[in-house]
Amino acid sequence: MDSIKKIYKIGHGPSSSHTMGPRKAAITFLEKCPTADKITTTLYGSLAATGKGHLTNTVIEECFSHIESDIIWEKETFLPYHPNALKFEAYKNGVKLDEWTAYSIGGGDIIDNEGIKKQKDNKENKTYPLTTLQDILKYCTTEGITLWEYVFKYEDDDIAAYLEEVWDTMKKAIERGLKEGVLPGSIHLQRKSSSYYIKANNYKGSLKRRTLVFAYALAASEENASGGLIVTAPTCGASGTLPALLYHLHNSYNFSQERIIKALATAGLIGNLVKKNASISGADVGCQGEIGTASSMAAGAAVQLFGGTPAQIEYAAEIALEHHLGLTCDPVAGLVQIPCIERNVFAAARALDASMYALLSDGQHMVSFDKTVITMNETGHDLPNLYKETSQGGLAKFFCCK
Repeated sequence: MDSIKKIYKIGHGPSSSHTMGPRKAAITFLEKCPTADKITTTLYGSLAATGKGHLTNTVIEECFSHIESDIIWEKETFLPYHPNALKFEAYKNGVKLDEWTAYSIGGGDIIDNEGIKKQKDNKENKTYPLTTLQDILKYCTTEGITLWEYVFKYEDDDIAAYLEEVWDTMKKAIERGLKEGVLPGSIHLQRKSSSYYIKANNYKGSLKRRTLVFAYALAASEENASGGLIVTAPTCGASGTLPALLYHLHNSYNFSQERIIKALATAGLIGNLVKKNASISGADVGCQGEIGTASSMAAGAAVQLFGGTPAQIEYAAEIALEHHLGLTCDPVAGLVQIPCIERNVFAAARALDASMYALLSDGQHMVSFDKTVITMNETGHDLPNLYKETSQGGLAKFFCCK
């Protein structure tokens, strides 16, 4: 299992799989073929179906702006390994120099056939020796440590500094996002975070705290939708959930930055486990893999901040993920706006509820986090492709038909 740095990527929205990943792939291929005078890019499956709304073509054209560039859209063709596939072909004076097929597997990560082979041969880079939360909890019990300490034990020495940068970026995304305006895209969606923030501050007590979470999640998600600088947690489309809850708890309960950093470590571990044992890609398993994982990460982080045990953290993470099972990915007009932005809001609220519920318990429960992750993965692969980031079903289809 890799470093949690790959869960927390700092970059520009609106989509980690459709924007950050393809940009990374295009840069990588250009470095392989620096003398090319033309590059053809073929987008397959979900990348082709919602690429224009997610700005996939824009970032690719930016990378190849100095040479001739063609993009071919194959939205009906799904390559076997992952729905987000793209193939580059480089030419010089009409002669093909090279070609490369890559897959954008979620969270901005790219893998090619060589990487897939390394995974199958169990030769990929590893940061963590254990890959289930049950095994990690047993290890923590034996060693007398908690989950954030487990993270710090196996990560590089710069992990605290990196998480400080992550936290700073999350805060600034919320603060920049608390403004009025219209989001880019064909549906002309108005920003809501500013008005929600103003109204929330007119309330008192728990109602004020609750509604501030809504405003913060809107702010971060709207900042992502506008192409602003955000942190994947675990993806761009779900980048408003964890920051909103942490920002709320930091401000409302005076939790120190040091404690927030430790909570980020725990949340990153939870997201990492989902990524390793299932998927965080909406094109692969639906929105449950993105927003469900984000809610799970946030719930676990909140329990830790409130002094919960590792067992209660596991329970909260399981609750939040379980109650997003089956959630489809059906972005209207291929944009990370409807229903994505509101889903971040309610995922943050659900994470807060899950944390409180788990804290009232002794941490014992019937269905484990690990089993819920497996269930989520199986459920996602049972979903028809039109419900997995193609904008051909669900709310996206209704909106278009209307």
